[in-house]
Parts: sequence; C-alpha cells; structure tokens
Amino acid sequence: MSMIDRLFPMPLHSILLLIVWLMLNSTLSLGHIILGSLLAFFIPLLCAPLKMAQPKIKKPLKVIPYVLLVLKDIVVANIEVAILVIGPLKRIKPGFVAVPLDIHDTFPITILASTVTMTPGTVSSDVSSDNKWLYVHVLDMPDNEQEVIDLIKNRYESRVKEIFGC
Repeated sequence: MSMIDRLFPMPLHSILLLIVWLMLNSTLSLGHIILGSLLAFFIPLLCAPLKMAQPKIKKPLKVIPYVLLVLKDIVVANIEVAILVIGPLKRIKPGFVAVPLDIHDTFPITILASTVTMTPGTVSSDVSSDNKWLYVHVLDMPDNEQEVIDLIKNRYESRVKEIFGC
C-alpha cells in the first residue's frame, strides 16, 4: 500500500464529504473549505480500519434488470397488499418462513434481505448467525410455504448470486 493510499484510504468518500459539508453550509468561504477539507481527510482516515472487505460486483450490467424487476415487483405488491388490506381481515394469514441461503457473504445477503423488505407484504426479520437462513415475515402466507421460498430464491437470490458471482 503506497503512502497516498494510506493517507487517502477512501478518496471518493473524502470528496463527497467535502462537497456535502460545503452544501450543508451553503458557502464557499475559505474557512469552510479548510474545515471541510480537514474533515474530509480525517474522517475516512479514522474510519479506514473499520472498513470490511466486500465482494465485488462481477456483472454490473445485471444490476439494471434486477433493479427494474424489483421496482416492478414493488408496484405490483403494493396493489396486491392494498387489495388484501381493504378486504376482510380473516383472509390475511401472516406467518414466518425460513429461506435457506446459497449466498453467504454479508453484502449480497443484505441486498437480498433489503429487496425482500422493500417488496410490500414481506419483511426480512433476521439472518442466522451462520448466514445460512433468512427469516422472512409474510403478510399473507400461502398454504404451501415452499412457494414463498421458491419465489425468493428463484426471483431474487439467483439474480443477486449472479451479480456478485457467488
């Protein structure tokens, strides 16, 4: 690791910190530029030891269709949940399901859990300590919980797995 890499462990973060500092203060005065620069230098330097290595996105072009799929699913699920909630409450059958995970890195699991949570009608509630299970609350559990597991694994986890190459 070179001296510059050690002094600026997260250069993009430093630049963004300076920009945000100046925007929050609505000024380009010399004092704020100096103070913002100091913060942009020291904060990433202090936080660098906390940074965890994360898997890299192996297929970045697969992110676009994934995001579009999730956006479509959010719209459709919102409509389905609205219809479900407007109807009789006895039709709602909430429940929990444990989804076995094929991905084990923290960041891809976080992406999957966030996707499940963003889709109305489901909420990721926990991940097992060994990263092998994602526990999901379902607003309207079908008679066969395997349907929910298959939906999450085939629709979302397989795509996250492909994006990260895990």
